[in-house]
Amino acid sequence: MQTGGETMKKFKCVLCGEDVAQGRVTLGYDTCLSCGEVEARKRKHTVVPMHKSNYVVISNKEDLKGINNKGGKHD
Repeated sequence: MQTGGETMKKFKCVLCGEDVAQGRVTLGYDTCLSCGEVEARKRKHTVVPMHKSNYVVISNKEDLKGINNKGGKHD
């Protein structure tokens, strides 16, 4: 692909081998949009405010259950 006299290198998705859009490569992604969406849906997390503190990223549901239990036990 030629633009302004420069040759742009084509990048292939590491999962399926399809071309990856140059904008995604510039942002640091190595997957095509379709594979990237599938991978993103596999990750689950939430951000919770801690009392008198900052926000914390929680990715384990068991950790989330015990955060604001006011001293009680969670099951």
